[in-house]
Amino acid sequence: MALYICTNIPLYMTNPIKGFSKLSKKAKIEWIVNQYFDNKEEAIALLESYWHDEAKTQQLHDDFIENTLSNFYTPYGVAPNFLIDGKMLAIPMAIEESSVVAAASKSASFWLQRGGFKTTIQATTKIGHVHFMYKGDVQKLANFFEQIKTQFWSDTQDITANMEARGGGILKIDLKDKSAELANYFQLEARFETCDSMGANFINSCLEQFAKTLQNAVNQSDLFSDAEKQIQIVMCILSNYTPQCVVKAEVSCPIAQLDEGNGVSPEEFVEKFSRAVRIAEIEPYRATTHNKGIMNGIDAVVVATGNDYRAIEAACHTYAAKDGKYQSLTHCEVKNGIFKFWIEVPLALGTVGGLTSLHPMVKFSLDLLGRPNAQQLMSIIAASGLAQNFAALRALVTTGIQKGHMKMHLLNILNQLEATDTEKEQIVDHFKNNTVTHSAAVAKFCEIRGVKNPESLSKNA
Repeated sequence: MALYICTNIPLYMTNPIKGFSKLSKKAKIEWIVNQYFDNKEEAIALLESYWHDEAKTQQLHDDFIENTLSNFYTPYGVAPNFLIDGKMLAIPMAIEESSVVAAASKSASFWLQRGGFKTTIQATTKIGHVHFMYKGDVQKLANFFEQIKTQFWSDTQDITANMEARGGGILKIDLKDKSAELANYFQLEARFETCDSMGANFINSCLEQFAKTLQNAVNQSDLFSDAEKQIQIVMCILSNYTPQCVVKAEVSCPIAQLDEGNGVSPEEFVEKFSRAVRIAEIEPYRATTHNKGIMNGIDAVVVATGNDYRAIEAACHTYAAKDGKYQSLTHCEVKNGIFKFWIEVPLALGTVGGLTSLHPMVKFSLDLLGRPNAQQLMSIIAASGLAQNFAALRALVTTGIQKGHMKMHLLNILNQLEATDTEKEQIVDHFKNNTVTHSAAVAKFCEIRGVKNPESLSKNA
C-alpha cells in the first residue's frame, strides 16, 4: 500500500500549542483567530456577539467547561397542553431541529382530549462496577467476599451519609465472575438509589472506595497466597445503561375517538399505525430512525433540564437491543376496541446537583415544570418521547412526513436566501396551499426578486 505524505501542511499544524488551557480567554481567542482565520476581526466579533450581556452569567458559562471561547445557542421552545398523570404542563424543549416542538405540541393537544398521558415508574436503581483482574482460586474469592461484604457499607459511611438521609444509598453489592468471557476478569457490581440526583459522582466515589476495601482486605488476609493478592483494579465507574431505572408512559382511547376528519377512518388509521409500529419492532433499519424520532422528544427536554443527553441516548439504544435485536422503544395494541400506545424507556435523571442549581435556563425549566423530583421528570420526558413518536407515525401513515416538516423548514430556507421580512411573508403565504420543497421555495423567491437563474441561486444558498 502506497504511503502519501503531505508536504504543504501549515506550520501551526506541525507545532501544537502547549499550555493552551492556562491562557486567558482573550489570549485563547487571539491564538485561535491568528492561526485559523483570515478575517480575524470578523471571527472575534462573532465570538463576542454570543457572549452573555451580564458578566456574571457569562463567567458562569465560561466555568462549565475548559477552553471556553463563547456560547453556542440552541433554540429554547415550549410545547404546551401536556396532560401528564392529571397535571397540565408546558414542556421546555432545547433543540434546533424543525418541527419537533410543533409535533410534540400537536400530539399533546390531541391526547389532551382523550385522557392525556399516564405514566408508571417501574424502577429507579442505578448500577456501577469495580472491574478487576484476579488470578487465584475463584471459590476462595467468592467465600471471602461474603465474609467481608458488610465492610463495603461501613467503609463508605462518610460518602453515603447524606444520600441515606434523603432515602438513598447502596442497595446491593455482588461479586461477578466474568472470567469465561475474559481470562481473570471479575466485577464488583453495586446497585444504588440516588433519589433526586443523577448520582454519578456519588456512585463513582463509592466504587473507588469499594476497590480499596477489596484490595486491603485481601492483602491483610492469610487465606490468599502472595500471587493471589495481586488484584489489579482496572477501573471503577458507573454504567450509563440503567435497565432498572425505567419509566413507562402510555396513551389510550376507544378506536372511534381516532377520527380526525382527514378522510382516513379510525379503523384504517389504527391498522396503518399498528403496522408501522410492528415494522419498527422487527426491522432494525426502521427501528433506528423510529427511535431517533423518539429521542428528538426526549433529548430536547433532557437538555433543557440540564441532564446528560449522551448518557440517556446510550442507555435508550442499549435498552432497545436488550432482547438481542435492536427494535422499537414504543409499542401498541388494540384490545376490546381500545387503542393503546406506550413507551418503556430507561431514564437516569437528576433535578438536584450538576447544572440544575447553576444554569439559569435549567432553573427556569425546572420552575416551569413545577420543580419536579427525579421520578416526575422521568414521567415528563417519557411522555415527550411518546408524543413525538405518535406525531411522526401519524404523519407517516397519513399525509407523509415531509408536508409538515418542510413547512417548518421553510423559514430556514428563506433565512439562507437572506429574504426580507416582506418576502418571507409573501412566500409563507404562498405555501399555505402549496407543497414546500427546497427548489420550490427558491423558485418562488427568485420570482419575487426577479432573478432568472434559480439553479445558481440554489447552489449558493
